[in-house]
Amino acid sequence: MNELIAIVMAGGFAKRLWPLTKNKAKPLLDVNGEKIIEFVLEKIEEVEEIDRVIITTNEKFGKQFEEFLSGYKGKKKAELFVEPGLKNEQKLGALGGLAYLIEEKEINEDFLVIGGDNIFEFDLNELIELFNEKEKKRFCFAVYDIKSLEEAKKFGVVEVDEEGKVTSFVEKPENPESTLISTCCYLFPKKSIRMLKEYLKGNNPDALGFFVGWLRAREEIYAMPFSEKWFDIGSFEQLESARKYFGKS
Repeated sequence: MNELIAIVMAGGFAKRLWPLTKNKAKPLLDVNGEKIIEFVLEKIEEVEEIDRVIITTNEKFGKQFEEFLSGYKGKKKAELFVEPGLKNEQKLGALGGLAYLIEEKEINEDFLVIGGDNIFEFDLNELIELFNEKEKKRFCFAVYDIKSLEEAKKFGVVEVDEEGKVTSFVEKPENPESTLISTCCYLFPKKSIRMLKEYLKGNNPDALGFFVGWLRAREEIYAMPFSEKWFDIGSFEQLESARKYFGKS
C-alpha cells in the first residue's frame, strides 16, 4: 500500500456529555494528562503508510482544534477541516460530512476513518495487513467483543466467518445476535468513494454503521476482531473508566 490518508472524525456535539462538552469538543477532554484525540493520533503515527492526517470538526469547535494543533508535536503533521454547522441541527451527519470532506479535499486514495473519541490499544498496522491480504483491497474495519447483549444494542452488531468476512451487520439492533460490535475504525479502499456517494442518494447520512450494513449487502467486506482495551467515550461512565484505567481517577 502506498499513500494512505487518515481522517479523524471530531465533528460531533456530544450532547450525552453535557455540560462537560457544551462548550468543549469531546476529543479535547483530558484523560490522564492527554487529550482523547492524542491517543488516536499516537496510534496513527505508528503506521508508516499514512502520509496525510486530516481532523474534521464543526464550526463551533474549529478554533479549539486550531489551538490544539498549534501546540501539537506529533511526528505526522495534521491538517484541520471545518465543516459548516454551529449546532447539532445543522450537521451534515457523519457520512454526509465525510462525503463533503472527500469532495472538498479531492480525495481519491485509500483512507482510514477513526472516531476522535475512540481510545484503543490494538495496532492499526494489523488492520492494514488485513486490508492488504485481500487481492482487491476490500473495505475492512475493527470489531470488539463487548460481551454483553444489552451493551451491543448501542452499536453496529457484526457476525463473521472463519476468514473474517462479514456475514451480518445490523446497526443498533433491538435483539442482537452477537456481542461482536463495530468500532469507529474503518479502512476504505478508494473504490468505496463511489459506493458512499451512491448510498447518500437516498439513505441515512448519519451513523457510519448504516453505510457498512448497506455495503455488506452489495460486496464482500472484512472485520478484524481485537481483544486489547477499547473505550468509546460516549458517556460519563466510559470517560471515568478510561481515566481510571490510565491512572487518573
